[in-house]
Amino acid sequence: MPKNFIEELQWRGMIHDIMPGTEEALNKKVSSGYIGFDPTADSLHIGSLVQIMTLVHFQRAGHKPYALVGGATGMVGDPSGKSQERNLLDTETLDHNVDCVKKQLEQFLDFESGENAAEMVNNYDWFKEINFLDFIRDIGKHMSVNYMMAKDSVKSRLETGMSFTEFSYQLVQGYDFYYLNTHKNCIVQLGGSDQWGNIVTGTELIRRKGGGEAFAVTTPLIKKADGTKFGKTEGGNVWLDAEKTSPYEFYQYWFNASDEDVEKYIKIFTLKSQEEIETLITEHKEAEYLRKLQKELAADITRRVHGEDALTEAIAVTNLVFGKATNEEIKAFSVPAFEAMKGAFKFATVSRADLDAGLGIIDALGSKTDFLASNGEARRELKGNAISVNKEKVNDQFMITSEVLVHDKYVLLSKGKKNNYLLIVE
Repeated sequence: MPKNFIEELQWRGMIHDIMPGTEEALNKKVSSGYIGFDPTADSLHIGSLVQIMTLVHFQRAGHKPYALVGGATGMVGDPSGKSQERNLLDTETLDHNVDCVKKQLEQFLDFESGENAAEMVNNYDWFKEINFLDFIRDIGKHMSVNYMMAKDSVKSRLETGMSFTEFSYQLVQGYDFYYLNTHKNCIVQLGGSDQWGNIVTGTELIRRKGGGEAFAVTTPLIKKADGTKFGKTEGGNVWLDAEKTSPYEFYQYWFNASDEDVEKYIKIFTLKSQEEIETLITEHKEAEYLRKLQKELAADITRRVHGEDALTEAIAVTNLVFGKATNEEIKAFSVPAFEAMKGAFKFATVSRADLDAGLGIIDALGSKTDFLASNGEARRELKGNAISVNKEKVNDQFMITSEVLVHDKYVLLSKGKKNNYLLIVE
């Protein structure tokens, strides 16, 4: 018998709306369900993590999860929560994006083991065989315009206008549910609360066209306590792709969560048990300055998204920011870690010719960069034994040579423990 999936989501604060009868249906037997993922970019961002974790819990409860990547619906554009029409993507771009998203989902879901192994489906595989006349005859006749106009995703756009393409989206998504219900025995669709209208259209289509029974569960949209948007930084989205958001930046996003937010996040984004989380919250409140919850959250998510080595490096770069890194750690940093430092410290580029001509530490601190105000200040700080190169103290006679470079490119200059500057040789 499956575990109680709905009960698990409830204590984690992951249920916004639920169709009556859903919990009872899922508790009766092992069932199949799905969530759709948007392939309009070649990476998911952390806004997708809520839905990924929902599927993870669904699978852990013993059910079979389907991850639908919308190769067809990506060509249309979902109006839900949007104030304007999306740009439509060509087939080649969508195919690339679908491949990238699939690889990221494979980091979380088990696609290989047992009867409830996850499966990836692409709605382009069934929509490519359907022509427009067949669709409006066989599917469109089951949904009235009044029913479709009543959806919030449509009503919110009536004043600014929406194309027929976007208006038809809920019918296209509804057919996805019908298709998976018919061919994969999916009885429940899961998604964010902004998807409720589209999901219910699917359950209605299943009932009206096939006489079957289907269910819906949505999760709340995550909001930060300070009113800023979850998953966004000054640099934009926080992506799961390390090329778009470095493991250090990813780790820092979670590490910097407020005390109010982190109690919510650790329930949603980790697999820790209710007892473990309650213990962590108690320990955190006893010494909030230690940021125990933030550290546990950041480590857990970074490890699962980027792996143990990337987590170790992200923590080491964090320690560097707080003045705790060693020379050995600096030398062990990867190129991506040094590139990530550009977001943490000021940096400057010097030419290989400058290095070959002889680059003294005074010039490196002063006239060649904006680390210190002048060569005179550089001399004073060196005299006070405050300057380090790659976290080793140096004097005013020190020369930066190729032997000092890490990866033949990077040098970390420091004044004291926490004032760091990255020098890049190109």
